[in-house]
Amino acid sequence: MADSDQQETMLKTAAGMAGGVAGGALLFSPLGMPIVHGLAGIAVASLGVIAAGSAIGAITDNLGNVLAPKEQEPEDYSDFTDEDG
Repeated sequence: MADSDQQETMLKTAAGMAGGVAGGALLFSPLGMPIVHGLAGIAVASLGVIAAGSAIGAITDNLGNVLAPKEQEPEDYSDFTDEDG
């Protein structure tokens, strides 16, 4: 019984390794290189979109402070002045 479980595990491992080798060979073949380049292009484009979104978010957050600054309360220096003011 243990023999058949061990054989089954070995077959699954071998099949997984063979699938990985075949997939890698396909990606590095002349037919697979456009796929690799396409995936790299998608990754670079998405990073650009994320960077642009972050920059626009920072600009819009600070734009509200520039156009309509929040009113500040006058600072209280009562601890540092004498009784006469």
